[in-house]
Amino acid sequence: MELMFVPPPPPWLEQLLSTTFFTICQAHIDAPRNECNMYCLDCTHQPFCFYCKQSWHRDHQVIQIRRSSYHDVVRVTEIQKVLDISGVQTYVINSARVLFLNERPQNQPKTNNAIASGKSNSHFCEICRRNLLDPFRFCSLGCKLVGIKKNGNARFVLSAKKEEEIERVHEGMPRLASKEELREGIHKQGYQSTPSHLSQQVCSNSRRRKGVPQRAPYL
Repeated sequence: MELMFVPPPPPWLEQLLSTTFFTICQAHIDAPRNECNMYCLDCTHQPFCFYCKQSWHRDHQVIQIRRSSYHDVVRVTEIQKVLDISGVQTYVINSARVLFLNERPQNQPKTNNAIASGKSNSHFCEICRRNLLDPFRFCSLGCKLVGIKKNGNARFVLSAKKEEEIERVHEGMPRLASKEELREGIHKQGYQSTPSHLSQQVCSNSRRRKGVPQRAPYL
């Protein structure tokens, strides 16, 4: 039986998963947006804040880490450009689809409670046994990494077909208007708030002259 070659995960992934985010940036300690929630995939150093990105990582490949219930998440639209995230459970939080970076602690014991209660339609993470909403294999990127090292039947490296699918999805999405376009549209809308047929009617009525008034005949 021929073994399938599984490409190793990118070298920056394990460092990303072990990084502590949302600390205060010492270079911009007095700035309002100084929490270190950015990570550069080109430099793979420590996390940094918004101002560091503008100064030193402007042309680099940067992803932003967010928080959900005190756990680190990343948006699917950002991470799927650099990783094959198939098999990982995603969630919709604040109208954006995200996935968790690492396994989350569980209060309940790691047992199949669904089987014990007679339910057979539940899904569990193959590594930490967390209950999943959908039929995925892993609850987080960290668990998928453990699964790849353990079983080797998953991958993080994007294939050519996967990249084409992502590009096709992004091409099909409507382009978001820029601030200048929105401002210009609002400016034009202020002048076009009156429908054209009503404006023509107003102009025609304003130009129409009234007839000469006639007095009632004397009796």
